Amino acid sequence: MKSILTKILKQFIFAASILAISTPIFSQDTWPTKPIKIVVPVPAGASLDTLARTIGKGLSEKFGQAVIVENMAGGGSNIAFGYVAKSAPDGYTLLLGWDSLVINPALYNSIPYKVDQFAPITMAITAPQVLLVGPKLPVKNLRSLIEFARLNPGKVTLANAGSGSPGHLAGALLESMADIKFINVPYKGGAPGVADLLAGHVDAMFVTLPAALQYVRAGKLTALGISPSKRSSGAPNIPTIAEAGVPGYDLNSWQGILAPAGTPTVIINKLNKEIVQILRQPAIKDQLVSQGFEIVASSPEYLARQLAIQAPKWAKLIKESGAKVD
Repeated sequence: MKSILTKILKQFIFAASILAISTPIFSQDTWPTKPIKIVVPVPAGASLDTLARTIGKGLSEKFGQAVIVENMAGGGSNIAFGYVAKSAPDGYTLLLGWDSLVINPALYNSIPYKVDQFAPITMAITAPQVLLVGPKLPVKNLRSLIEFARLNPGKVTLANAGSGSPGHLAGALLESMADIKFINVPYKGGAPGVADLLAGHVDAMFVTLPAALQYVRAGKLTALGISPSKRSSGAPNIPTIAEAGVPGYDLNSWQGILAPAGTPTVIINKLNKEIVQILRQPAIKDQLVSQGFEIVASSPEYLARQLAIQAPKWAKLIKESGAKVD
């Protein structure tokens, strides 16, 4: 694993050195001179979309330029990833990325990008996956869900935000650790899955906590547990899955901003500075935490390290769980 991490980190360092000698110097005083686009790999209404619009609003106010959020769902996020990877490295096309960026290379036989085609800007937040049940399923806690699934093998439908998404793998990990089997139901994003869960069309769902917390608080959905080993600051009453009945269960999701590799360092640093300031504004921080996010607001280097560390971890989980795309 150490050699893999070293290789990935060297790729990021190499990309940075190439952009430093091969791209023109951009003045911080002149960039940006036109609208910026943030590409989001899921439909509107999902937690990634919420974060993109929060950041976009702040950047627009700071730079005096429009920041357009473009939802580009489909293909397990590969459509959006491929689009941004091939975009001009000028700072005008950004990606709201998440775990699938490093998951997909181990999950798909062919993808339209490589991880080193992106220049990390910041890991903005982490967002737990939460296991939900709707009004249709007669369970109120994780142990009763596990018992129900064992008594009804292959009958409980479990939705997620897309094949290969963190929610898909969270479900596969739960199946493996609890020795149960669900019917996997992937959606093109968390919002349509939550809508079907509310309507009773599916039984349960793994989705990022911010995408569903309002429905949990309103009593419309029941949260059985969150995926990390630590409870959420914004929803401390929801137990972890490890606490609720599956000891050792631990999985977390991140969301962050990246640009095409080759984007000048001066632009990367300027975007990092402004986005970090936006995320650390007390009103925005409190709002995001109350929605279930945990603020990270990292340096570009931290996100680069995390991409290198998480890629082999996800690959190991995919192999051990047997998760596959449909």
